Amino acid sequence: MSTYLIKNAQILGGDAQDILIRDGEIAAIGRELGEAAAQTVDAQGLIALPGLVDLHTHLREPGREDAETVESGTRAAARGGFTAVHAMANTHPVADTAGVVEQVWRLGAEAGYCDVQPVGAVTQGIEGRQLAELGAMADSAARVRVFSDDGHCVSDAVIMRRALEYVKAFDGVIAQHAQEPRLTEGAQLNEGVMSAKLGLRGWPAVAEEAIIARDCLLAAHVGSRLHVCHVSTAGSVEIIRWAKSKGWQVTAEVTPHHLLLDDTLAESYDPIYKVNPPLRTREDIAALRDALADGTIDCVATDHAPHSLETKETEWAEASMGMVGLETALSVVHEAMVETGLLDWAGVADRMSYRPAQIGRLAGHGRPLEAGAPANITLYDPDVRAAVDPANFASKSRNTPYAGLELPGRVIATFLRGRPTVLEGKLH
Repeated sequence: MSTYLIKNAQILGGDAQDILIRDGEIAAIGRELGEAAAQTVDAQGLIALPGLVDLHTHLREPGREDAETVESGTRAAARGGFTAVHAMANTHPVADTAGVVEQVWRLGAEAGYCDVQPVGAVTQGIEGRQLAELGAMADSAARVRVFSDDGHCVSDAVIMRRALEYVKAFDGVIAQHAQEPRLTEGAQLNEGVMSAKLGLRGWPAVAEEAIIARDCLLAAHVGSRLHVCHVSTAGSVEIIRWAKSKGWQVTAEVTPHHLLLDDTLAESYDPIYKVNPPLRTREDIAALRDALADGTIDCVATDHAPHSLETKETEWAEASMGMVGLETALSVVHEAMVETGLLDWAGVADRMSYRPAQIGRLAGHGRPLEAGAPANITLYDPDVRAAVDPANFASKSRNTPYAGLELPGRVIATFLRGRPTVLEGKLH
């Protein structure tokens, strides 16, 4: 295994230091380090962060390889600074058995761009009727600890209670897609001024908030762990804040796009802005940013949702919901949270590496940059600013809402256990 010496990196945005990588670990951190056999990486002006961890990635394989594969999706992840992703279960076939989660896990290991931790389905076929093989998936080679029917809500309270009770046996977590289905039938856009103006059926905030409130109460009742996916409303923030004040085991994530984009963008009727949950109001964005800053929302998760051209570039009502996000996530968080003064780079490391790794029980990731830790490292240039060009994406899909938008920063290098998965022109 190669030895690397990263020179003059600003660790978490602090003073410049050198990082020596040997045998897949950080061997030393300090000033003026030397290692005759090391390949040197010039990190002058770059910020060093722990490798990013995504709790919510759709890799589409098996079944929708036209939109994404494990290989292409993990290449995109590495380009975005991620060293680990959690692959959601709504594939074809659904990842609801030990066999399917092990297949996804092995595809990730073979690709080698980042670690892939499969998320198991809560119910068979994500149909919400009967629990999937939670124990078998937990005991499999993939060691599944996060379970979600994402894309669908576990709307039956009895099924949700049983799932929460079951995963206690192996310290698992149920990650809920909070969407009361009866309140969102045919919904197209956040219910409010814009949906009325555009004549699109409204998606009420209470459809999310009602499920979150119910599930927080269920998690408290059975003493289990609940994770709330892609929180999008100010009301949801208040419910999660209340649940945490009780000491309940509730965590939550927010997507980059819900931190930056609001529902007025739908005025163009461009389905690139159609997503689940929908883009909300500017007031919601402000509440989400504050909640991420104060820790009410634990982490950022991309909800990277690749779609083929045919399923996205069509009329709004027929278009698939979702956006790709792995390759732009850090830049969007930079703009929404760092440039606004709500988070510093240590805070970014906490929300995009430490906490998601902890929630997902992902050993070896989300570790501080210190001697003896696995060398999972992202080097980021905060000073560049450029327009997003989807043609340069590693992802197979191009459904980004940021095309042509100027965003700050660029990932220059990503190291996975000391091996560069991305390294742009800095090697000497």
